[in-house]
Amino acid sequence: MKTKVVKTDAVSSGKLEVAWHQINWSEAHQHVRMMQLRIAKATREGKTRRVKSLQRLLTHSFHAKALAVKRVTENQGKATPGVDGQIWSTPDAKSQAVSSLIRKGYKPLPLRRVYIPKSNGKMRPLGIPTMKDRAMQALHKLALEPVAETLADGNSYGFRPKRACADAIEQTFIVLGTKRSAQWILEGDIKSCFDEISHDWLMNNIPMDKRILRKWLKAGYIDRKKLFPTVAGTPQGGIISPILSNMALDGLKKELEPFRGSKVNFVRYADDFIVTGNSKALLEQEVKPVIIRFLKERGLTLSEEKTKVTHIEEGFDFLGQNVRKYNGKLLIKPSKKNVKNFLEKVRKVLKKHKTAKQESVIGVLNPIIRGWANYHRHVVAKETFSWADYQIWQKLWQWCKRRHPNKGRRWIKDRYFHRIGPSNWVFAAKVKKDNGKTDYMEMYAAANTPIRRHVKIKLEACPYDMVWEPYFEERKTQKVKDDLALHGRVKKLWQAQKGKCPICQEDITKETGWNEHRTIPGLQGGKYILSNLQLLHPNCHRQLHCQDSKSVAAPDQP
Repeated sequence: MKTKVVKTDAVSSGKLEVAWHQINWSEAHQHVRMMQLRIAKATREGKTRRVKSLQRLLTHSFHAKALAVKRVTENQGKATPGVDGQIWSTPDAKSQAVSSLIRKGYKPLPLRRVYIPKSNGKMRPLGIPTMKDRAMQALHKLALEPVAETLADGNSYGFRPKRACADAIEQTFIVLGTKRSAQWILEGDIKSCFDEISHDWLMNNIPMDKRILRKWLKAGYIDRKKLFPTVAGTPQGGIISPILSNMALDGLKKELEPFRGSKVNFVRYADDFIVTGNSKALLEQEVKPVIIRFLKERGLTLSEEKTKVTHIEEGFDFLGQNVRKYNGKLLIKPSKKNVKNFLEKVRKVLKKHKTAKQESVIGVLNPIIRGWANYHRHVVAKETFSWADYQIWQKLWQWCKRRHPNKGRRWIKDRYFHRIGPSNWVFAAKVKKDNGKTDYMEMYAAANTPIRRHVKIKLEACPYDMVWEPYFEERKTQKVKDDLALHGRVKKLWQAQKGKCPICQEDITKETGWNEHRTIPGLQGGKYILSNLQLLHPNCHRQLHCQDSKSVAAPDQP
C-alpha cells in the first residue's frame, strides 16, 4: 500500500489553534493525569454518572487530544498506514490532527487486515486502523483506563500499566513454591480471545461512550480488497483492544473465590492463565465448568488444544518460562521452546547479515541478546544463559569461517575474537570513540546478566490512586534502571536527571526512548561531554530544536 504523508489541510476542517512544537507537554500530562485521578476516585465511590461526566470532559479536552496524537505518531506503528494510506509525519499534520478528533460526524474506516506468523506455524490476523481511528482510540483509552485499573482483578498482569510478565511469574512462584502449595495446575488458554468477544456484552458492560464503541466494533475490515463485516471481537492491532479484552475477563477471579479452601489460586496474563488446585478432579470437574460458564457469557470458549491439567512435578510452560518442582523444590527456568526461538532468531540475523561489517552485526544482535536475558533475569537462568552464549559463539564462528574460506583458524581468531579483561575469545570489533581513541565494541554475553529476584507489585496497588504514588516512585527507579540497561554516559545523565525529561518533566523509559541533546550546539563548539548533555524524549528534542531555529531566524528586536 502506498503511504500518503498528510500535509497541512488534509485531516482537519477546524481552525488550527496551537502549533505542534508550541504545545506545553508538561501542562498536558498534568491536566490529563488530574482528570484520570478524578475518574478513578469517582469509580471507587461508585458514582457512575460522575464517571461518565468526567470521561466526557477528558475526551473533549485539547490536552488529551494532543497526547493521543503524540502517542500514535511516536510508537512503533507510526509509519504503518491504514486503509486510507495516510500517516501523520509532519508537525502541521499532527497539529491539525488534534483539531480533527471530534465526536460529531466521526465515522471510523474499516481496518486493514494483515497476517503475522505465530510460533505454531499458523497466522495471526491483525487489524490496522487508520491514523485518525488510532488517535480516537488512544483518546478514549485515556478516559477508560482509570476505570479499568480501579475495577481490575488483582492477579491480572497483561496489558496493564505498572505490571509485567515478571509479576505474573513471581505470583506463580508464590502460589506454588511451598511444600503445602497446590500440586495440580489448570493451564488455560482462551480460543481466539480478541476475535470472539461478544459485541453485546461489550456494549452492555464497558463504561465508555457507547456510540463511539459501537462504531469501532462494527467498522469491518478489508482483506485482499474485499470488505468483511465484524460481528464479534475486538481487532488485534487496535490501541483500545487490550483494555477491552482485559475488562471482559475481569471477574473470573471472583468466580473462583468459593474454591479458595481447596488451594485454588488464579494468575492471568492477557488471555493466558493458570489455576492451581489440590486435585486433578477438582480442577476438571468443578473449576473448569465455572470458567467455561463465565467465558460463555462473553462469547468465549477455552481452547481444547492448549487447556490441560498438569502435575507440578511434570511441569508446565507459562509466559516463556518452565515451572516445575524437582524433588519438592520449585524451580522456574526459561522454557526450551523459548530458548529455541531465541537462538533461531540469532541464526536468522546472521544469515541476513552474511556480508555486513562486524560492528553492524554486533549492533543488531546486542539488543536482542540483552532483551532476552533481561526478560529471564528474575528466574533460575544462569546455566541457560551460559549454554545460549556457547551456541551463539558457535554460530558466530561459522559466520566468520564462511566469510573467509581461505583463511586459517588462527587468522580468523585474531581478526574477530579478542581478549578483553579476564575473558578470551570475545567477539569484538575495533571502533573509534568520540575522543579519537580506539576501543572494542563487543558482543554482549547473556551470562553477564545478573540474576535478581523480582519484587512483585502489591495486589491492590493502583496507579490512579494518589495513596500509591510514593510506592510507584520507589519501584520506578529500580525498574527503569534494569529495563534501560543503562551504562556509561547515558546512565550518569539519567541518574543526574532523576529519570525525568527536563522539558516535559515526564519519565524517560524504555518505551518513550531518549535522545542526547547538546545544550551548547556543535556549531558553537559544544562537545559530547557530560556537562553539555541532557537526555530528552525524542519529541521534546525536536520541539526544542524547532524553537531554537525560530529564535535564530527571528530578527533582533530594538
